Amino acid sequence: MNEKQPAARVRRSPEQVRAAVHQAVIDLLSDPEGEELNIPAIAQRAGVNHTSVYRRWGGLDALLADTVTTRLERNSPLNDTGSLRGDLLAWAEASVVSMRTPEGRALVRAVILSMPSGTREQGERAEHFRRRMRSIEQIRERAAARGEDPPPLEEILDQLIAPFYIRAIFGLDLPDAGYPQLLVNRLLGGIS
Repeated sequence: MNEKQPAARVRRSPEQVRAAVHQAVIDLLSDPEGEELNIPAIAQRAGVNHTSVYRRWGGLDALLADTVTTRLERNSPLNDTGSLRGDLLAWAEASVVSMRTPEGRALVRAVILSMPSGTREQGERAEHFRRRMRSIEQIRERAAARGEDPPPLEEILDQLIAPFYIRAIFGLDLPDAGYPQLLVNRLLGGIS
């Protein structure tokens, strides 16, 4: 008698599960002919039970927002260049490099797909956004500690960050050279 034994389940840590689910989101978003993006498809691709995904994130909007924020935090190191201009330029250049990758384009698509519809979801998304803005706040705090006068967060959002995302959302290519420098100069009152 030769009965087939069920495969042994490998126990993964919560962070391993989170990483697998995030990667499944990116993979599905990056595949132009892939299947529909939904929790069951993500769970299957990640090798986890879909109930685990619902339990941890509640729904697709929260999962997409968490994936985007986590990946952007990972891809945006906060190197201290010694000046506000240098820090903002390094942040902007890293953003350009990231947005030119298939994963970066997938993350922008995830931002669009995760637009919240209800009040609770808007609050969750706002928390993810606050996580993302901590890197900019750290740049501002370092500049202030050095005696520089950083612009308000809203100006940085409007003049430095928004142009990247507007271009990505509407499928406009980022200019090849000098675009981060141009935006930082405009923001800080330099030569445009």
